[in-house]
Amino acid sequence: MTHLQESFDPWAWDRSAAVLAPVPAEPVGPTIPWDAAAQAELERALEPGAEPALSHPLALRLLRQLPSEPLRLMADGRRRELVGEMVTYVVNRNLNFTNHCLQHCSFCAFRRDAGDHGAYWHSFEVLQQRAAEAQRLGATELCIQGGLNPAARLDGSALAYYRQLLLALQEAAPGLHLHAFSPQELLFIAQQDQRPLQAVIDGLIEAGLGSVPGTAAEVLSEPVRQRLCPEKLSAREWCAVVLQVHRSGLPSTATLMAGHIESPADRAAHLLTLVALQQEAWQHQHTGFSEFVLLPFIGAQAPAALRQRVGRDQPDRPAMLALTAQARLLLGRWIVNHQPSWVKLTLDGAREALRWGCNDLGGTLMEESITSMAGAQGGTCQSPAALRAAATSLGRPVRQRSTLYGAVAVCA
Repeated sequence: MTHLQESFDPWAWDRSAAVLAPVPAEPVGPTIPWDAAAQAELERALEPGAEPALSHPLALRLLRQLPSEPLRLMADGRRRELVGEMVTYVVNRNLNFTNHCLQHCSFCAFRRDAGDHGAYWHSFEVLQQRAAEAQRLGATELCIQGGLNPAARLDGSALAYYRQLLLALQEAAPGLHLHAFSPQELLFIAQQDQRPLQAVIDGLIEAGLGSVPGTAAEVLSEPVRQRLCPEKLSAREWCAVVLQVHRSGLPSTATLMAGHIESPADRAAHLLTLVALQQEAWQHQHTGFSEFVLLPFIGAQAPAALRQRVGRDQPDRPAMLALTAQARLLLGRWIVNHQPSWVKLTLDGAREALRWGCNDLGGTLMEESITSMAGAQGGTCQSPAALRAAATSLGRPVRQRSTLYGAVAVCA
């Protein structure tokens, strides 16, 4: 094992190789339309004990489907079977506490070096004020993520800083769920302190960490990652972090950033990996992934090289709606809650995604920096009333939820 791999528990590093799906070979010839028989065959191939390779050509066949009404109807029907008609949302606040970052991902318009124009690093006091305000406005969750800031230390320790951040937010807004720190951030803390990842996870749980955002996954295809974000943790390392997070009893979300340089085969590998990770979590009686969130690529303010290669600044809505449906059909019973990104698709686009397999509209956010700095057109805040109206306009019932999809008592 390399020095970085030594951050992981040996079992997690070993299992990460097993759960990471290979990128299937692209087939030759036209795509065969997807139907109920193919769907049933895929679901049988994704059951524990089935030969994993059997699912690869089926997943790729599904991921090559074009936007169509039959695809939409099949995904909408599967959504109805798994979670019913209810649309949910969470009242939360996003806290992107710093954009200082030592990495240089090709798609990122958020990161800055310290001292750059637009660079920021909020103090605990500012973050506490925002947390307290969020609680007054009815939030039940704080979503906390930031850049990889090597100066974020207390008494020389990165873990001490991140622990104190959680403790300070708990003090300012007691009872709010702390949904914080991507797998990349967790591994960064371990690297900075040269301590085992499990010690970081345990220390953050003790300080109040309730669940983990499944970001930094981008696309779990190593050839794509080498072009898109070569400084980031590898696909296998992302899986190893998630395995340890889930085994520690922490739920996480699952994401896919799509619509850039990835192929249908790369998407298939990503989604099959999520299924394998969820099967692993359930085998050990853990929640694993609480939801799947599709994150369409936004290129308006992304670095020029990637913008030119992708050839568009905003998401291809029909393609992303088709992928929404495909993800619903492929992830099946393994991840039942699906959420679009209204920040990236706009609220109108997210409302339409409710017809393509989604059952959740995400959070109110109150503020958002990462995607808005990339040039997204969806805004940075939605009111509960706006989210409810989006659902009811489709004739669907709607309710507020907790981070982990529990009920929330709402005052009249």
